[in-house]
Amino acid sequence: MTLAEVLSIIEGKPISADLDLSRKVSMACGADLMSDVLAFTHAGTLLMTGLTNPQVVRTAEMAGIVAIVFVRGKLPPPETIALAQDKDIPLLASKYTMYETCGRLYQTGLPSCGLFRLTADSWSEGSASSSNPPA
Repeated sequence: MTLAEVLSIIEGKPISADLDLSRKVSMACGADLMSDVLAFTHAGTLLMTGLTNPQVVRTAEMAGIVAIVFVRGKLPPPETIALAQDKDIPLLASKYTMYETCGRLYQTGLPSCGLFRLTADSWSEGSASSSNPPA
């Protein structure tokens, strides 16, 4: 999916100047915990977040994030925009909540970061142990 398609689906706005709308994203993640972004995303990911500080861009750079979408109508401060431009990480904005922004993209076929299996396995293991309480 291209950034142009993302903007259309989320009815978003570009924040970055000279945005390459043909840039492709292969999966998406919604997170406000940057430790989750580092632990669970892959290169090629589109990040949805409500955090607007420069640390989001630094985390995105380390994680190989393709672009950042700020949700809930939030706009980043000038220092975040400048850092993103320096790191060549496009910034977009969505008026929708994180839930709805992610849902709109998921509904059109953009997959999540592939954590479902890991989460399902650990969930099953956790529920198995809770169904057999200690004697």
